[in-house]
Amino acid sequence: YGLSIADQFIRTGMHDNILLVGAEIQSVALKFTTEHRNLAVLFGDGAGAVILQPSHDDSGVLSTHLHSEGSHLKDLWLPAPGSKYRPFNSKELIDKDLHVPHMNGREVFKNAVIRFPEVIQEALDYNGLTLNDVALIIPHQANYRISQAVAKRLGVGMDKMYSNIHKYGNTTAASIPIAMSEAYAEGKISPGDIVILAAFGSGFTWASAAIRW
Repeated sequence: YGLSIADQFIRTGMHDNILLVGAEIQSVALKFTTEHRNLAVLFGDGAGAVILQPSHDDSGVLSTHLHSEGSHLKDLWLPAPGSKYRPFNSKELIDKDLHVPHMNGREVFKNAVIRFPEVIQEALDYNGLTLNDVALIIPHQANYRISQAVAKRLGVGMDKMYSNIHKYGNTTAASIPIAMSEAYAEGKISPGDIVILAAFGSGFTWASAAIRW
């Protein structure tokens, strides 16, 4: 969503230089106990950033595609703190574990492996591209099994699906900028390459972007 908004600011001429940051400190909202281990082992802290500027050639953001479905709110969410509660946080809320993430892993997986391929294909179709035109797909680093399932549905090898989740875990908003930076540093992206970014998260929300490097 941040990339889409920044892209529109650039396209309309409202701004020429935009610093877009994705950063999360998940550790403060996790409980490192046996009871909560299924969530605690998944998430990591991280930050990544990009600078967006107008392009004077055919490189840049080609398109962005955003979706949401609020009926799945409670399949992946953090109940508190929030405006529903006064005060925002309290011992009672903490004792009820309302300040830690709650996830229905089965529903998240089932929806992610459907929405990721859909939104990736949407970006390809919008730009008249096929998977053969794509140098690299950089998905949100949610779960390696999800990435494997998405690759299988798309009919591509894991060499086309970038992954670094084994190093950092799921850093949520930071995962794509970190992955994009590392993919470039590793020489997996070259000037002129088509790169597809794809994300899926709480809400549920899902999105993609097509980029010519």
